[in-house]
Amino acid sequence: MTSPGDASPGDAPPGDGLGGLATTELAAAVVRALLAVDRSVATAESLTGGLVSAALTTVPGASAVVRGGVVSYATEVKQTVLGVPGDLLETLGAVSAETAVAMADGTRRVLEADWGVATTGVAGPDPAEGKPVGRVHLAVTGPPSDGAREEVRLSRTLNLTGTRDQIRDETVRQALDLLLAALEGDNPRDSGTGKVRLTPWTPGFRSEGGIGDGSATT
Repeated sequence: MTSPGDASPGDAPPGDGLGGLATTELAAAVVRALLAVDRSVATAESLTGGLVSAALTTVPGASAVVRGGVVSYATEVKQTVLGVPGDLLETLGAVSAETAVAMADGTRRVLEADWGVATTGVAGPDPAEGKPVGRVHLAVTGPPSDGAREEVRLSRTLNLTGTRDQIRDETVRQALDLLLAALEGDNPRDSGTGKVRLTPWTPGFRSEGGIGDGSATT
């Protein structure tokens, strides 16, 4: 149902690259990791409509680490609430890696959280402004890891197949996996899981590998 990274839609099994962990297990692991370092997280969700936040808050003790979430389903909410730059949205669109990173940064700022996790993409049933059904961008941003100067800024691009509900559910699972990887300090350039380290977006900037090379809405 899912093909992690920015490969074309394929036949990789749902557990590929994630060790077969279920959403509930990943959510619990994220909460434990945040509790261990006394850090907080906020979500910014488009196609998942609050499902990432819901998964985290089902875990006992999540209230100590989950600040809240913003469901920025409309493009204008991404700009007015989360502060995603208008020129970014005009240049790359709502469904892009750079927009996902800006969403993650925005929810951290708005909700005063240490970490931000964001989802944006096309769940279907129809393509959106040139982006196919199943194209999803995830992002996680957070404080520098031990000994590092720069903040953590990770993105993962997915091309998923399945029903609308399946795409949304797998997006949640992958978002939690990316967040957990960031918290555990996994190599952000591990091609097997499609993690890519991004620099802050500036006009005219495009990330490597054709990520975010067009415009679409969620």
